[in-house]
Amino acid sequence: MSNEYLPIPLFDTLEYLESSLDDQITQIQSRLPTDISANEVASDFRHTCQFLRAYRGSADTFKSYRREIERLLQWSWFIHKKTLKTLRRSDLESFLEFCQAPPKRWIGIKHVTRFIDQNGLHVANPQWRPFVVAISKKAHRDGEVPDVASFTLSQSALQAIFAILSSYFNYLEQEEYTFGNPIAQIRQKSKFLRKHHGKKTIRRLSELQWAYIIETAEKMAAENPDLHERTLFIMNALFAMYLRISELAASPRWIPQMGHFYKDIDNNWWFKTVGKGNKERDISVSDAMLISLK
Repeated sequence: MSNEYLPIPLFDTLEYLESSLDDQITQIQSRLPTDISANEVASDFRHTCQFLRAYRGSADTFKSYRREIERLLQWSWFIHKKTLKTLRRSDLESFLEFCQAPPKRWIGIKHVTRFIDQNGLHVANPQWRPFVVAISKKAHRDGEVPDVASFTLSQSALQAIFAILSSYFNYLEQEEYTFGNPIAQIRQKSKFLRKHHGKKTIRRLSELQWAYIIETAEKMAAENPDLHERTLFIMNALFAMYLRISELAASPRWIPQMGHFYKDIDNNWWFKTVGKGNKERDISVSDAMLISLK
């Protein structure tokens, strides 16, 4: 059946998860194989929605968790014909092998929205697939096109599956919905995850490249201060405080303000921000950054 079943998205945005839970369950149940409990699937879905809601403060984290959990449930319900309570270590090993070589019907050649509005209804996008084949920007510039036959699951993607599903099953166990964590019980992870030898290539700008960026931003600010004083400030903040873009950009969970720069009792300056993982941290403000602030 794995080559016949054409998956549709199970989880929409958080907004729709909150407002149309029963409708989504009904749609899922209507497509289930006859030899799996519709009530158990509904229970799986409700518990999963509860888990995903915990990440409503971080859009990127929510999307990552939704993607991996949705792949598991698609495979478990529609292909393996098992619900969460019955999954064991051997089942998760089979799922990981499935992810490494999914059916072509499960692979898309571009990212698309999961649901679309059609004739006044919010419906599943028929172009959506759980897996997407990717090509590099250079390959795209060279005229290459994505081909589902060339799909591979990277080591970083496999690591994400292990991490996310382990967190997911820990939650289900704490809620006393399942017993044990089957993904954590996989002893020989080495057959899925390769160990890296040698130094990992670090992608970063050199001092010379940064100097060119700051110099260019200074020229832009001098020529058009109303527009590019802000550009210069942002470049200086990224460079002088080693900020991630997410720590300087506004998001639903955090809006950076000038008031987040503050001085402690020892006259040291700090910048308070919320970044990756929705974690708050204080960043030291260098003399160069103070000059930029002034």
